[in-house]
Amino acid sequence: MNFEHKPVLLKECIDNLDIKQDGIYIDGTIGGAGHAIEIYKRLSEKGTLIGIDQDPFAIEVSRQRLAQLEGQASFILENSNFLYMKSICRKNNITNVDGILLDLGISSHQVDEAERGFSYQKDAPLDMRMNRQGELTAEIIVNEFGEEEIRNILWEYGEEKWASRIASFIVDYRKKQRIKTTFQLVDIIKAAIPAKARREGPHPAKRTFQAIRIAVNDELKVLEQVIDDAVALLNPGGRLCIITFHSLEDRIVKTQFKNRSDPCRCSKKLPVCVCGAVKTLDVVNNKPITASKEELEDNPRARSAKLRVAKKV
Repeated sequence: MNFEHKPVLLKECIDNLDIKQDGIYIDGTIGGAGHAIEIYKRLSEKGTLIGIDQDPFAIEVSRQRLAQLEGQASFILENSNFLYMKSICRKNNITNVDGILLDLGISSHQVDEAERGFSYQKDAPLDMRMNRQGELTAEIIVNEFGEEEIRNILWEYGEEKWASRIASFIVDYRKKQRIKTTFQLVDIIKAAIPAKARREGPHPAKRTFQAIRIAVNDELKVLEQVIDDAVALLNPGGRLCIITFHSLEDRIVKTQFKNRSDPCRCSKKLPVCVCGAVKTLDVVNNKPITASKEELEDNPRARSAKLRVAKKV
């Protein structure tokens, strides 16, 4: 099966998971099993790998690739969202795990698969669903959401400074005809952004496509909840590794890790803590880990990847 996806920060993830041979590990975004294979290779027959992905094709590819290895560990694969990792563990009689990896980037396979509608460089139906069973699509957002709602999505999720103009142009365009394809949307975005601004920085549609994708898949709300669940699932000493690809995600992870490693909200004037907050994490790396020069030469898509690591107290 053709599922090409180079795992980003592979060595850094494996090193920071601090894998125990007999441990239980979750790859919450298994994709083509790039990270998962390296985790699996380090497990004994007593170890277990749990792989989760919203894309059924990714699960099937991962199943085949893991089955071809000579490892003796067991593996469990679930076509689901990592939001449900607690129930997946419960279903498999697993109460706690030793490490969790979440790679929040959209896979190269999904971008390269034109009909998914993730790429602004390929003409395709406006879809952007990671889970194709979901009801909300990018086409519904641009054609049926109100102008203010679209503007807020572009501003909050894409940090797009031209959000108001783009939303206005979208609404004007759809009065004449429905917006059905990625290239239609790209043309609208280019028309909305002044020529000088289009010549500077990344592709003019990048932020809008990112924002709509986040909205379609409810990515940021899911992330906040899943960190809670991940911390609850980890054994003491267990590691949580999260790779983000844009500032909004990274800010959430950084804030959540900080709040759990330094939870006290008492006044600095008090000699001791009286709020009763309990520390649950130690932050392993205060600054995010980024791709090496060598990795960037081999995989330019890793340029925006940031890895943050925390350990359960």
